[in-house]
Amino acid sequence: MSGSRKYSISLPEGLAEAVRAHVGPGGFSAYVAEALEQRVAMDKLGEITADFGTDHDEPTRAEVEAARALLRHDHRASGGAAA
Repeated sequence: MSGSRKYSISLPEGLAEAVRAHVGPGGFSAYVAEALEQRVAMDKLGEITADFGTDHDEPTRAEVEAARALLRHDHRASGGAAA
């Protein structure tokens, strides 16, 4: 991931406090960034799956596992943790 930029977002208070309690001081932004990276990856996978499903039969288990492996590889290459 390239540089960082500060954003202001609103979160449910209970959720934000649970994250702070889990990650401790200084880890909140990294935790939220990782969660967003994972959500973007899942959204992309959903789009790919939907596109594939309209043009082909349902993906096989092997094809799904291959896609997961690619996502894990891409996620690691971008500096994130394994999915």
